[in-house]
Amino acid sequence: MSRIAESELIINSRGAIYHVDLRPEELADTIITVGDPDRVKVISKHFDTVEVERQHREFVSATGFIGKKRVTVISTGIGPDNIDIVLNELDALKNIDFTTRTIKEEHSPLTIIRLGTSGSLQADIPVDSLVAGTHGLGLDNLMHYYRMTNNEEELQLLQHFVTHTQLNGNIQPYISSASASVLKHFVEGFHHGITVTCPGFYGPQGRVLRLGLSHPQLVDSLTSFRMGNHWISNFEMETSAIYGLSRLLGHHCLSVNVIVANRVRKEFSKDGAAAVENLIKTCLGIIEGI
Repeated sequence: MSRIAESELIINSRGAIYHVDLRPEELADTIITVGDPDRVKVISKHFDTVEVERQHREFVSATGFIGKKRVTVISTGIGPDNIDIVLNELDALKNIDFTTRTIKEEHSPLTIIRLGTSGSLQADIPVDSLVAGTHGLGLDNLMHYYRMTNNEEELQLLQHFVTHTQLNGNIQPYISSASASVLKHFVEGFHHGITVTCPGFYGPQGRVLRLGLSHPQLVDSLTSFRMGNHWISNFEMETSAIYGLSRLLGHHCLSVNVIVANRVRKEFSKDGAAAVENLIKTCLGIIEGI
């Protein structure tokens, strides 16, 4: 088995992988990702015990226990590019032998659950409600750098999406499904739908300040998209990358978001902190039992 070079897998002086600064034994098998580094402590305060806390750049992590469940919560920062760093390094911690720098013969899957904030694209998904993404549909370009295949339903969704939104060649969407084994635990009290991932907050999400948009009707076309029982529930900036990389790396994933803005009704949550706290408490209760 070929050895992975130092330039490709960077291990620091304490034996931790470079960006997230964790050693293999410091990572749990169940992982919560959040965008905001400050949100790590908001989650870890609910742990019964915390055994490891690390920080490097925007990558803050805490590993501990909720009851008998060992969990790591880690911040990713904003955007698909940071997800590329975090997902690959989490996988390396579990599936690469750091001593020999070779891929382990036995694959070890992780369960990765994103807890984030998001904008609703449907009038009847109100602010402060919770959404579990059935699919991640990427308007970014991350997964085009990897060899990815889709099942028939995903291919149909992509084709219908491109036709419906009339996207030109500048945007080539991709799609990947959530893990059914995780999604089945997030049903009661959750809206389900396709989560669209955008590579920016302003133009890519249809916000106009001083610059015109190349696809001014994109947000409206996302709202009106339908294929069978599929619709687009919300959009944000990380889910499609988590779903795509988790699929290729053999991990179980789900993205759960609290709606802080309804883009159809032009409404914003009156207490975003309380909405996030409800998301955390609700999901931690479920995660403990998975």
